Amino acid sequence: MSDRGYRPPRALSPLREHLRETFWFAPTLTLICAVVLWLVASAVDEQIVAYLQDQRAYDEISDLVSIAEDTKTIVVTVSSAMMTFIGVVFSISLVAVQMASGQLTPRVVRIFVRSRISKLTLSVFLATFVFSLLVLSSYESTVDPRRVVSVPFLQSILTALLVGLSLLLFIAYVSSTLRLMQVGPVVDRITRDSFHVLRRMPVGGPREGVLPAESGQIPHEGQAGVLRDVNVARLVRVARKQGVVLRLIPRLGDFVVPGNPLLAVHGGAAPARRALRYTVWVGVERTLHQDLAFGLRQLSDIALRALSSAVNDPTTAVQCLDRIVQFLAAVAKLPLGVVHHRDRRGEVRLVQDVPGWADLVDLGFEEIRRCATDSPQVTRRLLAGIDDLVALAGPERQGPLLRHRALLVQAVERTVPDAAERDFALLPDRQGIG
Repeated sequence: MSDRGYRPPRALSPLREHLRETFWFAPTLTLICAVVLWLVASAVDEQIVAYLQDQRAYDEISDLVSIAEDTKTIVVTVSSAMMTFIGVVFSISLVAVQMASGQLTPRVVRIFVRSRISKLTLSVFLATFVFSLLVLSSYESTVDPRRVVSVPFLQSILTALLVGLSLLLFIAYVSSTLRLMQVGPVVDRITRDSFHVLRRMPVGGPREGVLPAESGQIPHEGQAGVLRDVNVARLVRVARKQGVVLRLIPRLGDFVVPGNPLLAVHGGAAPARRALRYTVWVGVERTLHQDLAFGLRQLSDIALRALSSAVNDPTTAVQCLDRIVQFLAAVAKLPLGVVHHRDRRGEVRLVQDVPGWADLVDLGFEEIRRCATDSPQVTRRLLAGIDDLVALAGPERQGPLLRHRALLVQAVERTVPDAAERDFALLPDRQGIG
């Protein structure tokens, strides 16, 4: 295998991805920052008042008190209205997400959960609400410039700035949510995420040489679920210290249950279980962090739902085929199969199976091909995509493509009795029916 393009994984990469899959971390962190910001602003306001009192500038203090009293109405309004505003906005958003998941695929919800603008908007809304409540606690009953301790002048300015930022983020958030209900932006986001995975993962290839004899297996312990992430850096480090080669038995995206073999050990004794903690993550659903095939799975799901008799939207299926062909064209000449992860000295320490070319072609075309025979728009786009890929792929990779082309032609010939309609349905067209 060539090591061209290999990038050692960052140590916090799995943790960062897990936090992106949650909707609580960013708002919680922002609330803490809001409290810290209030403490700093409150201390600055106290210092301003103390300095002016030392300078006997009581008229200036009276002016600050007057400004703060004028802005108190704004702060009270913000604190009372912001929570209601948050509830209304996100209730509407959840309805939009539910509609998108029903029309496209339930997997589209992960786009909303991982959306930076969604988390940033919620975080700033909550921070504005909490900050305004804290500012209200800074107002004092006395307005005597000689006795006042703190005037929330800077705090009021910061509250106004947070309100302005909230309004700007609200506009961006509405725009982002509306795009989530459109087919084009959703399939484009899935495709971009898939290419991001492709850029980060090392290239694969045929298995290098012969592995040392298998000396044991390590079963999966813990909850059953989908294999989501592998901490490659930690597994390589454990294998190097133990002087062995580890082989990941299931692929990313496989469902594993307790007792299933998880790692095979080659060339020595198995590492201690405690050394393998936090090396694999199992969850309730797949993620695009390291799973190369999950993007194609989502695109295929959207196309299949569009081709169902309940929806009957072949144009959406064609849009998905456009992106499937785009992704397959990008990997047509890349070495696929087995990935060998190496340590600093260049020795193979972890062997991992990734989907091969035939696996990706079958995932992208098999189910759509079976449902497309009644839609000439889809059959024409599918034939054009296969022909384009045949021209791009080398002779050794044309077999799966030609097989799907032949099966599609046979299915259309069986389904469409009229010769003219068959000829029309089997005419390659990149727009389906342009």
